[in-house]
Amino acid sequence: MTEITDHKHELPAAAERFILHWGEMGTLWGVNRSVSQIHALLYLSSKALTAEEIAETLGLARSNVSNSLKELVSWSLIRRVHVLGDRRDHFEAETDLWEMLSRIAAGRKAREIDPTIDVLRHCARDAREDDRIDATARERIGEMLKFLETLDAWYGQMSRIPRPKLRSLVRMGGAIARFVDMKRGKAARVAKEMEDPAG
Repeated sequence: MTEITDHKHELPAAAERFILHWGEMGTLWGVNRSVSQIHALLYLSSKALTAEEIAETLGLARSNVSNSLKELVSWSLIRRVHVLGDRRDHFEAETDLWEMLSRIAAGRKAREIDPTIDVLRHCARDAREDDRIDATARERIGEMLKFLETLDAWYGQMSRIPRPKLRSLVRMGGAIARFVDMKRGKAARVAKEMEDPAG
């Protein structure tokens, strides 16, 4: 049980709703609710907060806050800062949303996608060498491996695009698909004309 105190600071309604929702979203993504709520509180805060302030504001056990802060630091979503005249650690969140998204994606890829690709490569190799495995199972393992390797390669390409250019690409949205379709159509017409120059 994480909510143990009745000493919570009064939060504005919008901030409380945001923090509670971020906590719920975290559970859907497999992240502890307390970790997500602490991240949300630090993201909204105009100043760095101590673990004690976080515990009191959210009504969480101090030990729970300490563990959650360690996890958030390991994800590089928050950082430890020092305040002149105060020996305690203070914490502040990364507030650049693109940087935050990039760090979350990199963390999830390292913890979930990379190990899965590694396991699938071993499975695919074992499936090729084992005549007892059904051909359908062998094919589906191969398809899943190829799919994740394609996503992994795409992620690598996207992560190397300079941030301003990536923002522009995201804003273009469906225009990119229309552009690709237009280029495909033009390429098909050129190929047809080369096959039959007389038209």
